[in-house]
Amino acid sequence: MSSQETNRPMRSQNHILFTQFLEDYRFILAKTPQEKNKSLLLRHEVFLQELHYEMHEDQTKNLETDEYDESSIHCLIEHKRSGQLAGCMRLVIPSTDPQSKLSKLPVEVQGDQWLNHESIHPSKLPKHQLCEVSRLAISRNFRSRQQIPSQTDIAFTESNFTADEERTFPLIAIGLFLCTYSLVGLSGKKHVFAMMEPRLPRLLALSGFHFTQVSETIEYHGARHAYYINHTKAEQEMHDDLMPFYRHIRSVLEPQLEEVLATKESTSFA
Repeated sequence: MSSQETNRPMRSQNHILFTQFLEDYRFILAKTPQEKNKSLLLRHEVFLQELHYEMHEDQTKNLETDEYDESSIHCLIEHKRSGQLAGCMRLVIPSTDPQSKLSKLPVEVQGDQWLNHESIHPSKLPKHQLCEVSRLAISRNFRSRQQIPSQTDIAFTESNFTADEERTFPLIAIGLFLCTYSLVGLSGKKHVFAMMEPRLPRLLALSGFHFTQVSETIEYHGARHAYYINHTKAEQEMHDDLMPFYRHIRSVLEPQLEEVLATKESTSFA
């Protein structure tokens, strides 16, 4: 039996799982303050209440937020049947105004002294092609129970997820990355930075996304590193199984991005 024939059942299983994921979830760009606050609320639940990170918060509304949220595009993945937010992530786009404190990416501000790659550094790349993905958060209700440490195990909501629905949970992280990755291409960006725990780049590498580590260890809510990926190169190396998944998400987000950008433009001139 050839290797191609051996891999065919696995590809078929992946196709079924990806198809179910696309049917079960809604991919949303935050276009209103209410949608944006949903992601900030989830970030508060995960980062502050569950992981106990020391981060800025709006204590009156239980929102985790910082100065980059206004200039970011926020991606949300919502479970259709339950209406629950499964996860969120944001794409940070630096200001083109050199006088603005937001002209630098978060990774430049938080980890600049540890960036040590000889050629890959935000300051050495065209500003208009830069972006950063950050604040990936997945609701505890969409993580398998065995993944949640007992000391932070808080009661699950009564969602009554089926076994088939639970099988899609591991795809939420890659789905969030594909959402933000789609935005990178749709917004004309090329150079993508992220500050991540080492396990996340390893997970993404299984899907064909090979990040380059560009820093020493950065102590920021635990040990992290800064990573870089070139959008064009990554799109070429993406696993074939993911391409229909990626194209679908991109097609869903494209008209939403046009609406988001139009809203931002009208707001900036208001």
